[in-house]
Amino acid sequence: MASAVRASTSPNPWVGAVVDPGCYEGATQPPGGPHAEIVALEAAGDAARGATLVVTLEPCAHHGRTPPCVDAIIEAGVARVVVGIEDPDPNVRGRGIARLREAGIDVEVGVLADEVRAQLAPYLKHRSTGRPWLVLKLAASLDGRTAAPDGSSQWITGEEARADAHRLRAESDAVIVGAGTVRADDPSLTVRHVEGRDPLRVVLGKAPADAKVHPALELEGDLTAVLDELGRRGVVQALVEGGATVAGAFHRAGLVDRYVVYLAPTLFGGDDGRPMFAGAGAATIDDVWRGQITDVERLGDDLRLELTSHWN
Repeated sequence: MASAVRASTSPNPWVGAVVDPGCYEGATQPPGGPHAEIVALEAAGDAARGATLVVTLEPCAHHGRTPPCVDAIIEAGVARVVVGIEDPDPNVRGRGIARLREAGIDVEVGVLADEVRAQLAPYLKHRSTGRPWLVLKLAASLDGRTAAPDGSSQWITGEEARADAHRLRAESDAVIVGAGTVRADDPSLTVRHVEGRDPLRVVLGKAPADAKVHPALELEGDLTAVLDELGRRGVVQALVEGGATVAGAFHRAGLVDRYVVYLAPTLFGGDDGRPMFAGAGAATIDDVWRGQITDVERLGDDLRLELTSHWN
């Protein structure tokens, strides 16, 4: 349920809920719409009285765009609430759980907590640090090249991989590129191959006035300050799409939370093709970045790999 609304709820969390018995389901609606608990309770109607509500994230106890979910849960007569994890948002942070217990409702917290944390990782980081979850997307040949020596790169990967990359855009609140990429490729950075809204387009530097990326937010300076500014603007997840200079800078700064690499069954066969990262790399084997491959998927003829740092 929650994964189905991943691209439509931000900056609110993508949450799923179930009223049992009956398995009445609900998922968070776009901003301004009802939260997952309310959708599930409305589906259940009178069947919610004395039932168990299972929800991935702690119900809210404050007025935002919508009334507090805990009020609706109490009014519905739910007897038990099972919560995946506590909400780190300062407006919630245990208050929802406390309100439910004060109303005499049995509350259990921590069921499938690791799975919920993984699903909500971008939201949890944003609410805990004020910065967006940063995804770095790379597409390369098997010998690690992203373009030919003349700069041509369309297309290294196939249609399925490109559609999946657009799904990543749809899930992200912002997409980041360098001004050099804008000048070289003139990308539009819109969502086209899947359904979803276009992200905020962010250019590091100044884009030409007639570039397709406009309207865009142009930012300069320290990358941590860039992420702080995006976090203040409500960006929960930001997607870095390149090029090699920007990718290398975010990587070396240790700011990437998740790497998504599309590998094509292609070999440039030399050392003169464009690399995934520009700039100086590790000087010795002891200094190389070591991560963990968390997922591998075949997309047509290509492979999609997800990596995270061992310290994430």
